[in-house]
Amino acid sequence: MNQALVKPLSINDLLAMKQRGEKISCLTAYDASFSALVDQSGVDVILVGDSLGMTVQGHGTTLPVTLTDIIYHACCVGRARKRAFVIADLPFMTYSTPFVAAENAAKLMQSGSVQMIKLEGARPDIARFLVGQGIPVCGHLGLLPQFINQLGGYAVQGKTAAEAEKIIADARQLQEAGAGLIVLECVPATLAKAVSEQLTIPVIGIGAGVDCDGQVLVLYDMLDISIGKRPRFSQNFMQGAESVAAAIVAYHNAVKQAQFPTLDHSF
Repeated sequence: MNQALVKPLSINDLLAMKQRGEKISCLTAYDASFSALVDQSGVDVILVGDSLGMTVQGHGTTLPVTLTDIIYHACCVGRARKRAFVIADLPFMTYSTPFVAAENAAKLMQSGSVQMIKLEGARPDIARFLVGQGIPVCGHLGLLPQFINQLGGYAVQGKTAAEAEKIIADARQLQEAGAGLIVLECVPATLAKAVSEQLTIPVIGIGAGVDCDGQVLVLYDMLDISIGKRPRFSQNFMQGAESVAAAIVAYHNAVKQAQFPTLDHSF
């Protein structure tokens, strides 16, 4: 593939993948070197996640990550990627109101390295306002790392009928508000399947079973180089791989062929 001639994917390309039943592969990246490797491996989406707070900065949660941090890392990623669609997180308390969210999202978009911003929780009011300003939005439901102090720990969400119904309703509201993508984290696979089937926009799972429209993992987890224990929903793709690049290609192929996640990585 001639990288010089490659055109970056758009949200329309991702929607077309869902419509034809092609799985969407996504990985986090935080710097130019990993961005280039992920991009050249064929991965469809790069997420500049606030997970960098733990993987890069060594914090215990994502909460200390600032907008300045995200912009810096997004610019690093953007300089090296040619094809992958790039999403960046709005960090903790940078989208408390629609106007605050728009101001901060604009800074990310104006960096020239980001095509969509992601925000956690059921905030259709903010999603609607941002979309109205021309800012593409990715929602994030299920386990919400920015809400960790409220949740009390990293646990599977949507296990009861009432919780599941709320997540489905929240997903619909985000779609109706104009969100173009949703990340669904740590929910039962049956619930994730229901959400994916009911929405027309792509649903990207992490710890949400194989029936989502795509999958995302933290790059450092799937390379087994993260600090601490690897999450159950992740897999060490370095095992049996000749190189980091080969491990990323193995992940991408496993997602595309619906071979990852397995039941062992699901709830």
